[in-house]
Amino acid sequence: MKEAPRISIGIAVHNEEEALPELLARLGAVLTLLPGGPHEVVIVDDGSTDDSPTVLRGAKVANAELVVVRLSRNFGHQAALTAAVDHVAGDVVVLMDGDLQDAPEAIPLLLAKHFEGYDVVYAQRSSRHEPWYLRLSYYVFYRLIQRLANVRLPVDSGDFAVLSRKVIDAVRSTPERHRYLRGLRTWAGFRQTGIPVPRDPRFAGVSKYSALRLLSLAFDGIFSFSIVPLRAASVLGVLVTLAATLFILYALVVKLASDRSPQGFTALIVVVVFMSGVQLFFLGLIGEYVGRAYDEAKARPHYVVDEIVR
Repeated sequence: MKEAPRISIGIAVHNEEEALPELLARLGAVLTLLPGGPHEVVIVDDGSTDDSPTVLRGAKVANAELVVVRLSRNFGHQAALTAAVDHVAGDVVVLMDGDLQDAPEAIPLLLAKHFEGYDVVYAQRSSRHEPWYLRLSYYVFYRLIQRLANVRLPVDSGDFAVLSRKVIDAVRSTPERHRYLRGLRTWAGFRQTGIPVPRDPRFAGVSKYSALRLLSLAFDGIFSFSIVPLRAASVLGVLVTLAATLFILYALVVKLASDRSPQGFTALIVVVVFMSGVQLFFLGLIGEYVGRAYDEAKARPHYVVDEIVR
């Protein structure tokens, strides 16, 4: 690695016209402190419908070349970050959100750790400003996916991270359509570490992640890195079979010993309805995996570029 590598910052934005001037100003202030250059800022406009494209067209960033990649429509946050990964040219890449919850001032801290020899340095969110129920949901999700995933995913870490060029190349090589980039960078391997970074409140506007989109991202993470839900169906099937076998033996013993059969019409209905619900639930899980395999088979691109503005 060169002593002063060229740094690329990849950002995905969607309807962030109010935050963009502050974001660009703070990025410029940070980049002027970094050695080498000129550096690069790649901002992917994920089909914004406000004045974000106009703001970006007239924008400049100190000590950096600004590249704006406009997508033809809103493809989603992970697809937009994938576009940023595909268009960065630097030796070292910083991925971050454009709503200023990822503070640009933390970039030198991540880079300093990277220069110690780490290929991935991710920000671990030491504090958050969302409502308590969202914080609880994030806490449970990260620990659940860590237990389920077939790679050791770090907890409380989002997409804000510094990646070396070889990690970027590894992530680029993954063709899957349902992207979970924070999982893909872990899957790539190499030396990785995290540092605690506070998660700032949103600078302006509202979050573009609705409850449905957050749930979809959680499903992408779980189904992309774990087949435990499928194995759970097999385990439950074995347990139910054992329970049914034990009940059959019990019924035979009662019949032979007292010449009567166990009664319980209500219990029978409850068991039938319960097992029907369990079967439908696991059919839905199987459908999720089948649907994702169908999406992969279609091999559509992750996104479509409308224009690139330099």
